[in-house]
Amino acid sequence: MLQVLTVIASYLLGSISFSYIIVKLWMNIDIRNYGSGNAGATNVLRVLGKKAAAAVLFLDMLKGFIAVVIGNQIGGENISLICGIAVVLGHNWPVFFKFKGGKGIATSIGVVLAISPLIMLYLILIAVVIIYFTRYVSLASITGALIYPLLVLLFKMPKEYIIFSLILSILAVIRHHSNIYKLLTGKESKIGEKIHPKVE
Repeated sequence: MLQVLTVIASYLLGSISFSYIIVKLWMNIDIRNYGSGNAGATNVLRVLGKKAAAAVLFLDMLKGFIAVVIGNQIGGENISLICGIAVVLGHNWPVFFKFKGGKGIATSIGVVLAISPLIMLYLILIAVVIIYFTRYVSLASITGALIYPLLVLLFKMPKEYIIFSLILSILAVIRHHSNIYKLLTGKESKIGEKIHPKVE
């Protein structure tokens, strides 16, 4: 029973939308109505700038990390993996915000960091290189999501981790479907392109 409650708590933790809260406190606007409409750090960066985005990024990562650590302490490795998925689901489809959330990348970073720091280091390096040369955060996020299961296989991790990595990867790709279309059609926004608070 305690393990089930821990998974539910992880989902509820993920449902805390720090991008919504910080932007609401900062400018009294709903971030989901501005910029790209996404409740995540990248959209906060475009709308409000680096400081607000850094705060959102850190807090979103932290909730992912906390969910896995607590899940591991209460139920062991398998429960920690389920909690990791639950917290990302909460971030993507938050019950507190009418199921309209972010794309789960920052929270997934926190989750993977808690589970396998070395793999996360490789993913961050890959993302940095992609962002440096293309300035597309979405491309880095999608690429990282697709590479993650391959790294899990390369590191010969147990099958539970392989399944877990595939689920996280699928969730990330699903949430980036609009970005994939924009990338293919040349309409995707690059990092550093400031979007002032104006509803699209």
